[in-house]
Amino acid sequence: MNQPKSYRSSFILLTTLFFLWGFITVLVDSLIPRLRELFTLTYAQAVLVQFAFFGAYFLLSIPASYILSKIGYKKGIILGLLTMAAGCLLFYPAASYRVFGIFMLAYFILAGGMTILQVAANPFVAVLGSEDGASSRLNLSQAFNSLGTAIAPAVGALFILSDTIKTEDQIAALTETAKETYLASEASAVQMPFLGLALFIGLIAVIFLFAKLPKLINETSTGTYVEAFKNKNLMLGVLGILFYVGAEVSIGSFLVNYFQEMNMIPLIRESNALMNIAETVAVVFFKSLDGADDKALLGIFVIFYWSGAMIGRFVGSYLTRIMKPGKVLGIFATIAITLILISISTTGLVSMWSILAVGLFNSIMFPTIFTLSIDGIGELKPKASGLLCTAIVGGAIIPFVCGSLIDLFGFKIAFIFITLCYSYILWFGYRNSKKIVSHA
Repeated sequence: MNQPKSYRSSFILLTTLFFLWGFITVLVDSLIPRLRELFTLTYAQAVLVQFAFFGAYFLLSIPASYILSKIGYKKGIILGLLTMAAGCLLFYPAASYRVFGIFMLAYFILAGGMTILQVAANPFVAVLGSEDGASSRLNLSQAFNSLGTAIAPAVGALFILSDTIKTEDQIAALTETAKETYLASEASAVQMPFLGLALFIGLIAVIFLFAKLPKLINETSTGTYVEAFKNKNLMLGVLGILFYVGAEVSIGSFLVNYFQEMNMIPLIRESNALMNIAETVAVVFFKSLDGADDKALLGIFVIFYWSGAMIGRFVGSYLTRIMKPGKVLGIFATIAITLILISISTTGLVSMWSILAVGLFNSIMFPTIFTLSIDGIGELKPKASGLLCTAIVGGAIIPFVCGSLIDLFGFKIAFIFITLCYSYILWFGYRNSKKIVSHA
C-alpha cells in the first residue's frame, strides 16, 4: 500500500463503508425476483426497484457534495449512515403492509444515505496516501466493496428467496387464517435482514462519531460545477460510470431470471459438484436447501458473479500499479464483451459460467474510471466526485432499458445492448491508455 502509517486506520475505517454499500446494493437485487412475483410485475416494472434505488444518486449526489462542503466529511459520513439506517427500518412497514410504493420510498432513502457516503469516501480514499497509488488504493477499497457484493447474493437467496412466493390469485384463494399466516411469514423474510442491517449501520455510525479522520481534502473548494462541466475527460468519465454501473447492475439483477429461462435447475440438480457447492454455501449461512424454492438455488450461484469482482479488484490493485490503468481498463472491457457474446451464443453450463465470469472483469472498472476522470483536476475533486456519483443513476436507466428489451425481444437482444455499454468503457480506457494517474 505504501501509505503513511498515520493514514492506515483511516483507510481501514473508510473501507468498511465500501463493504457496507456493496452488500446493500446487491441485496436489493435479491428482492427483484420476489417483488416481481409478489406484485405480478413485468421485467421492466420490477426494475423500478433499481430506478428508485439508483435514482437517488442522480437527484442527491450534487446536493450531497454541497452538504459535505458545509458540514465536513466526517459529519457527512455519519449523516449518510443514519439515513441508510432509516431506510432499512422503513422496510418493516413496507413488508407488513405489502405496499409497493413504501418499498420504493425505503429504497430511495437507503440509497440517499449511500449517495452521501459515495461522494465522501471515493475521493477521500484516492488522496489517502501517495499520489501515484490512487488507482491502486481505490481498487483495494473497492475489493472490499466486492466482498460485500459477494456475500449478499447468498444472504438474499437463503433469507429472502428461499420460500415459494404465492401469486395474488393464490393468496386470494387462501382461508383468512392461512392468508394471515402466509403474509406474516412473507413480511418476516424481508424484515429481519433489514432490521439487522439497521442495527449494524447504527453501530458503524457510532464508531465514526468517535473516529479521527485526517483533513486531506479542501472541503470549501473554490472550484465550481461550471469548471467541472468544461473538463472533457471528466465528463467522458461520467458517461463511463453511467454505462459501467448500468451494465453491471443489469446483469446482476436478471441473472436468476436468465438462468430460469435457460432451464438451469435440472442441470444443476443433476450435477453433484454444483449441488455440493450450493449446499456448502447454504451451510456457511446456517441454512438448508431442503424445500427451498428454485430461485434460492439459482440465487446462490449469483455469488460467483459478485465474488469474481472481489477477486478481480485485488488483482487489479496490483495490475494498476505495474500497468497503465487505462490499458488495464480496456483489456478488461474487451474480455467482458467476449464473455457476454459467448453466453448468448451457447447453452447450459457454458452459457451460465461465461456470464458469471463477467463479474471478474467488471472488477476494476469503477475505481479506474473514477481515478482517470479526476486525475489532475486539483480543487475540483469534490465537485467531480459529485458528478461521477450522479452517474451511478446508470444503475436505474440501463436496467430499465434492458428489462424493456427482455420483455419485447428476450435476453439475447438485451445482453447485446449491454455489450454496447462495455464498448464505450473500452473506448474510454483506450483514450486514457497513455495516462499514468499521478495527481489523484
